Amino acid sequence: MADHPTGGDAPLVDLRSDTVTRPTVGMRAAMAAAEVGDDVYGEDPTVNALEAEVAALFGHEAALFAPTGSMANQIALQLVVPPGDELLCDADAHVVTYEVGAAAAYGAISSRTWPAVGADLDPGVVEAMIRPDGYFAVPTRAIAVEQTHNRGGGGVIPLPTLRELRRVADTAGLALHCDGARIWHAHVADGVPLQEYGALFDTLSVCLSKGLGAPAGSLVVGSAAQITRARVLRKRMGGGMRQVGVLAAAGRYALTHHLARLADDHARAARLAEALAGSGVLAGPVRTNIVPLDLTGHRLDARALATAARAEGVLLSVLGPRTARLVTHLDLDDAAIDHASKILPHLLTP
Repeated sequence: MADHPTGGDAPLVDLRSDTVTRPTVGMRAAMAAAEVGDDVYGEDPTVNALEAEVAALFGHEAALFAPTGSMANQIALQLVVPPGDELLCDADAHVVTYEVGAAAAYGAISSRTWPAVGADLDPGVVEAMIRPDGYFAVPTRAIAVEQTHNRGGGGVIPLPTLRELRRVADTAGLALHCDGARIWHAHVADGVPLQEYGALFDTLSVCLSKGLGAPAGSLVVGSAAQITRARVLRKRMGGGMRQVGVLAAAGRYALTHHLARLADDHARAARLAEALAGSGVLAGPVRTNIVPLDLTGHRLDARALATAARAEGVLLSVLGPRTARLVTHLDLDDAAIDHASKILPHLLTP
């Protein structure tokens, strides 16, 4: 359990997000010992090593370190969609829900969405939406998917679905982007090799602070030519940093020490779901580290539940008036899950 944020001694179970973690002792030591240089000049050896490592993990030529997942996504989208052209994604996709209109504001990208179905997307529905050049319509240039799907409750898009989507993209001459902020969780949950995922996408963004426990950082993954252009886009968006090897070292440590242990987070999320099974609020199956809650028809709305839970030492994320989320992560042990598993079912009693 984490220390109480108010400074008191009461235990706190923070289930809001897997971004709330703090660097471990080993990660802090790796950061302190990091060899650094000026990354804008391409001279930070730890950043260079991280970029090469992540590119190799996904079977791509190159990668670029960025300070945030939103920036990594938006750089990638600008690589595959020219200004004024169209991106297809789902209505709950992070790139159009939680990135404050950046695709339009920075890339002049027009976006169109299919109905939100989380990880259960139908490639046939996507294929029917594609607009070709001509007749003054906005031509579709790329498709984006999210693996795992955040608002889809941590759902994992099945490999056959992704392969069919790749076929759809190839047939239409489109690029395929993966917002892979939690692709590590999909890899651990389904056992799909990261290179197999990488082979399906023209570009990916992958995050080091969601689940893996690094304090910051994401990477854009693509071809060498794409990453050369991505460096310009990163600088334009204010993401050129200097001796950032101290953060890259955290990412390298996370990939070595915190990837396989994601299975522990999945197991603890499953325990939470089991504890809540009788409450009637589970929004769907729990595949990874996210437990989605649908409070439609319940006496408590999401904000009321969050307020009541906080009073009992449990924090959760409010996603909408009747939608909430629990997320497990490396700062939560079995005792923390035990506590939440007692408190939440009690609060959710009809």
